[in-house]
Amino acid sequence: MKNIHFISGLPRSGSTLLSAILTQNPRFKAHMSGPVAGLIGNLLEGMSGKNEFSVFIDDDQRERILKSVIDAYYADQSDKVVFDTSRSWCARMALLEKLYPEGKIIACVRHVSWVVDSIEQLVQKNVFQPSSIFHYLAGGTVYSRADGVAGGDGMVGYAYNALKQAYYSKFAAGRLILVQYETLTANPEAVIAQLYDFLGERPFKHDFNNLQFDASEFDTRSGTPGLHTIRKSISRADRQSALPPDVFRRFENDQFWLNPAMLRHDIRLI
Repeated sequence: MKNIHFISGLPRSGSTLLSAILTQNPRFKAHMSGPVAGLIGNLLEGMSGKNEFSVFIDDDQRERILKSVIDAYYADQSDKVVFDTSRSWCARMALLEKLYPEGKIIACVRHVSWVVDSIEQLVQKNVFQPSSIFHYLAGGTVYSRADGVAGGDGMVGYAYNALKQAYYSKFAAGRLILVQYETLTANPEAVIAQLYDFLGERPFKHDFNNLQFDASEFDTRSGTPGLHTIRKSISRADRQSALPPDVFRRFENDQFWLNPAMLRHDIRLI
């Protein structure tokens, strides 16, 4: 494989938008979250002591097997720079450092209250289709849904904890960059220019008013139409939150990447 990088970070924070932008470059391959990270997790478990035959597998073999799966998945993209997307990559920085030491991790971030709000907006928009986000269970309240996604195993909570783990790990310097949704939607040209510089790629002229991305079949099957929908042109839309004020305030101070006392100055923030 020519080059592989990884897109991770918080859900509803611009990873699909970023992929739609990047894939305009014919040298790049980017998409929404796919099966690769899940395959890696299943293989790690299958090669662990849980399997009685694991005594025949050493760490060098494990490394070769895991890398070969990723390389095989993208074998038809061997002439391109690949960006694989998964929320779990931030939790696997040490593993990625072993498999792809030259690979960079792009973590998309956003005001956490608006992340939770964005999920609630989808739920209220699709009242006839229970979402896979909540295991297709109907009912509940905005409070139970916020608790569910914010929990350690929830859609937002897991990704948030993985992001913090990555940010403060010894593997982050020079390899991790944080891309703010607010900046990406306000000034995409500047963000992409900085991203290309971080990746060491030559500039490319993107058309931010002609974006294309279609994952409607996946979204419908997951009971969450619109989950990966993006507008043709990038714009910032001001709207009222769907969250009660107390729920919104619950997450309003969670942006550790903007807290001067918690910043790492060796990690780039766009």
